[in-house]
Amino acid sequence: MVRAVADIFSAPALFAVVLILSACSSTSVYTPVDERSISGRHSVKVVSSQARPSQYRVRRGDTLYSIAFRYGLDFRQLAHSNGISDRYDIFPGQLLELKETPLDKKAAQGSVAVTRPSKSSVAAKSAPPAKPVPSKKTVSSPVAAPVVVKKRIEPVADRTLSWRWPASGKIIGRFSNKGVVNKGINFAGNKGEPVFAAESGRVVYAGSGLLGYGNLVIIHHNQKFLSAYAHNSRILVKENDKVNTGDKIAEMGNSGAARTMLHFEIRRDGQPVDPMVYLPRIR
Repeated sequence: MVRAVADIFSAPALFAVVLILSACSSTSVYTPVDERSISGRHSVKVVSSQARPSQYRVRRGDTLYSIAFRYGLDFRQLAHSNGISDRYDIFPGQLLELKETPLDKKAAQGSVAVTRPSKSSVAAKSAPPAKPVPSKKTVSSPVAAPVVVKKRIEPVADRTLSWRWPASGKIIGRFSNKGVVNKGINFAGNKGEPVFAAESGRVVYAGSGLLGYGNLVIIHHNQKFLSAYAHNSRILVKENDKVNTGDKIAEMGNSGAARTMLHFEIRRDGQPVDPMVYLPRIR
């Protein structure tokens, strides 16, 4: 009988059983990179710097800030690398270089050279004007209104910050950049509970285009810091809105997550940092 059992559970089989039992008994920390958004076909996964592609083609709904957030880049660095002015205007179809380049003093302060003209615009300027075709009857055709690709997001001045807690729920996941990565902290709560701006600033992204974050709000606070609020059931602000510390910006939900929660991040120079270092000790 013993020999029969040993024959059934050979060494490879026993090893597989041990792995399965270990996986079932262990618990893992939530990380939005491992989740998949339910927001639609245009969602893009947030990736680590090691997996960052060399280029990215802008999609409708993107902002320079959301692209920088997605690839772990400083938004000023991304603008500087692509010759984008401090208006931070981008347009669908634009090809951006995702390389890390050192910032000079002007770029670090949010002042960058004027955006380089595209090849098509240069060709259009250099082409000779077309000769008018004579016509016996002149017909005036309506002029189409220019299409606004992306409303300008006003730059935010540099200043000292004083953070507050974005939610009142229990902390169920802490920041970790080793092992199972968690780029922020997670708050438990019920659907519809308020999500507050942790500091004043300007909304630079409000949407659901980043895989793993669901309905996401990103706020630009000064020349170094951004904060992000993920998995909301409802977003109450829009891009370019000015918000004050403690303003209700969203309602908690489970978009892009397995449970209702708020995932909160603070990014310094494009990199995630432990929010507990900046938040006050008493809530």
